[in-house]
Amino acid sequence: MADDFTLVTHEQASMESFEWGELHWYAAGELSHSTGLTVGRCILKSKCSNPIHYHPNCEEVLHVLGGSIEHYIDGKGWFVMNTGDSITIPKDIKHGARNIGDGEAHLLIAFSSAHRQTIGESQ
Repeated sequence: MADDFTLVTHEQASMESFEWGELHWYAAGELSHSTGLTVGRCILKSKCSNPIHYHPNCEEVLHVLGGSIEHYIDGKGWFVMNTGDSITIPKDIKHGARNIGDGEAHLLIAFSSAHRQTIGESQ
């Protein structure tokens, strides 16, 4: 029974650093932590944006844990999101976020595939 779950501490999470912020991965197929989804946290630096991109193999749910952002959805424009707000983005829809606050924005991100694919500007 002990093999039925995986515990990942914050220190064990995979982290990617970018000019605009960081991505912390807690569950993903590539990390052998999940077989059905990808879960992480995006940290956007103040006044920074992540590149416009899309996911051809999965939908994304983004939840604002802290801060204020504008989120872009292709064909729909920019939408202000604050702490506690969530958005579901279907697969193949170009999107991106920019931090409109003075401090970091923290976003919970979850994808409907353990092997999330990202296409767009340099990720």
